[in-house]
Amino acid sequence: MKVLVVGANGQIGKHLTHLLQDHEAYTVKAMVRKEEQARYFENAGIETVLADLEGAVDELAQAAQYCQAIVFAAGSGGATGYDKTLLIDLDGAAKMIEAAEQAHVSRFILVSAIQAHNRESWNEKIKPYYAAKHYADQILRSSRLSYTIIRPGGLLNEPGTGRITAAEDIHSGSIPREDVASTILLSLDEENTFRRSFDLIAGDSPISEALSSI
Repeated sequence: MKVLVVGANGQIGKHLTHLLQDHEAYTVKAMVRKEEQARYFENAGIETVLADLEGAVDELAQAAQYCQAIVFAAGSGGATGYDKTLLIDLDGAAKMIEAAEQAHVSRFILVSAIQAHNRESWNEKIKPYYAAKHYADQILRSSRLSYTIIRPGGLLNEPGTGRITAAEDIHSGSIPREDVASTILLSLDEENTFRRSFDLIAGDSPISEALSSI
């Protein structure tokens, strides 16, 4: 299976791209928007494509050509304004979903945010970010794609433990980015995650067991 990682230059995206590169069952294409980002992946022997989530859907569909799965791990980042949150986290995700359908890529994994499905739990300080995630998730759920929506808790730069808690409704918690990437990797072919959404935090269960019992 060839997997396009959208947002490959982000922290989760980089972890995932290298995991896919090292896995015998997958090949990976890193989607980035800057030449210097592309050079990093090319120097690591990873196929790379330049494309911008603020660009045309046709351009994004071209980037996804010959792939069997897309992972959307992109985000506007905390240093940008809410205009970029709208354009990347919401409209960028929506355009990538359109591009997947146009390129006949049926498998789509979207990295969202814990409790994005539950308005009553949104953090007041970043409510526009949660609104963007909420509606991107809804657009994906309404599509024809075989989706998985992963809603991780607070993201940590600690080493991964390989143990998680995954459930349809978890109200708080945190998780190392490495474990989010590993969860995405194991979700690609885990049929129990197909057309499912779940919150994700650190826990006591091995990732494969947690995903098979959501």
